Amino acid sequence: MRLAIFDLDNTLLNGDSDHAWGEFLVEQGAVDVESYRAANERYYREYADGTLDIAEYLSFALKPLADNTPEQLRAWHQQFMASKIEPMILPAGEELLAQHRAQGDYLLIITATNRFVTGPIAERLGVDDLIAIEPEVIDGYYTGRVCGTPSFREGKIQCLEQWLDAHDVTLDGAYFYSDSQNDLPLLNRVDNPVAVDPDDTLKEIATTRGWRILSLRK
Repeated sequence: MRLAIFDLDNTLLNGDSDHAWGEFLVEQGAVDVESYRAANERYYREYADGTLDIAEYLSFALKPLADNTPEQLRAWHQQFMASKIEPMILPAGEELLAQHRAQGDYLLIITATNRFVTGPIAERLGVDDLIAIEPEVIDGYYTGRVCGTPSFREGKIQCLEQWLDAHDVTLDGAYFYSDSQNDLPLLNRVDNPVAVDPDDTLKEIATTRGWRILSLRK
C-alpha cells in the first residue's frame, strides 16, 4: 500500500481551517472579539513565520472547546463547514485526491489543526484516515488539554511513525504534499515530496532540491 499524505490548511484548502474557526467564533460572539481576534492573527503570523510556540497556541485554541457544550460545538461546526470550509475547498485539490485514489493509494491527511475542527473536513474530502492534534475528552467534554504528541513540525513524524506501526505500513514510495516550511521534517522523509503553493522558504528549498512544485489554486 502506497501512502499519499496531505497537509490540509493552505494545501488542500485555500485557507487555514484553524484560523477560520477562530474567526467563526468571533463572529458568533462566542469569544471576546478584540482580544481573541488579535491573538488569532498573531498566532497565524507566527505559524507562517515558522516561530509558533505550539503549546502556547494550543492553550489558546482549545479553550473554546472546554468552555462550550459538545452540543453547541457540533451545531457551530455544521455552520462553520457551510460558511467557511466549503468555499475553501479547492477543485484541483479534490482532483488530486481522486487521482491518487484511482491509483490505489491510501489517502492520509496529517495536520497541525485539532481533530474537532478537521475531522468533518477530512470526511468531506473522502480521505481514508486523518492524523491531527487530539484534544483531550473526559466524560464526553473537552478539557482544553492535548492528548499525546501534537502533530506539528517534528511531531508530525512521531505521530506518523506511530500510525505506520499500528497499520503495518511503510513510507516506501510515499508522497507528501504541503505548503509550509513547518512541514520540512516530514517532506525530508518521503520519497516524493511536493511543495503545494509553497511559502517563500519552502519554495526556495524545493527549488534548490529539485522537488516538484505544484499549484492547486487554478
